[in-house]
Amino acid sequence: MEKEYQAAIFDLDGTLIDSLEDLAISVNEMLASYGFPQHELAEYRYFLGNGSRKLVERALPAERAKDPTFVDTAMKRYQSMYEKHRSHTKPFAGILDVLNKLKGMGIPCGVCTNKHQTAADEIIARLFPKDTFSIVMGDRPPLPVKPDPTKVLMMAKEYGVRPDRVAYFGDTSVDMDTAVNAGFLPVGVLWGFRPREELLEHGAKILLAHPMELFENISFLKK
Repeated sequence: MEKEYQAAIFDLDGTLIDSLEDLAISVNEMLASYGFPQHELAEYRYFLGNGSRKLVERALPAERAKDPTFVDTAMKRYQSMYEKHRSHTKPFAGILDVLNKLKGMGIPCGVCTNKHQTAADEIIARLFPKDTFSIVMGDRPPLPVKPDPTKVLMMAKEYGVRPDRVAYFGDTSVDMDTAVNAGFLPVGVLWGFRPREELLEHGAKILLAHPMELFENISFLKK
């Protein structure tokens, strides 16, 4: 018999929302403020996934990225710029339909992202109906970032759902590693920032080309 899942946890950037352009604009503006070279939009697909600090390190010139104090300063400058550049960010087509259906089934939905918490909270409050997600877990020092499973396991515990009954959705190797490390079902989404080969290499058990394919591939049952 096919296993039935009782909770759904989603990555944010590249999974629920298309935020690439706003992130690239913000980091490039930070780089320009220092007189550093900027990057093409496509490059940011591989800069993202490990949180704001790693994003900034990858974008900075190599020598500057080795200086932790400078990275801290540059990250704060990037975050202040990102607050002004979120107008292009929107949910991917079909995402709201999926979330509405899951909510109607009584399935708890949450978000676990390496994006800093204040940005995650603001974007979700602006783009999604209230109470779509019962938990939004952003970057919360000193808790470790993904692919460490600490935060997603905390979420499963709060839901009262066993790890093997949680489906985790993401678009990068970091997300698939997180799901594998937590004992969740790793579900890779193909509308995000990384190719299918990367997702499969890091343990994806299911790949979705469109959000509504979720219900063709995974059975959910209210706890």
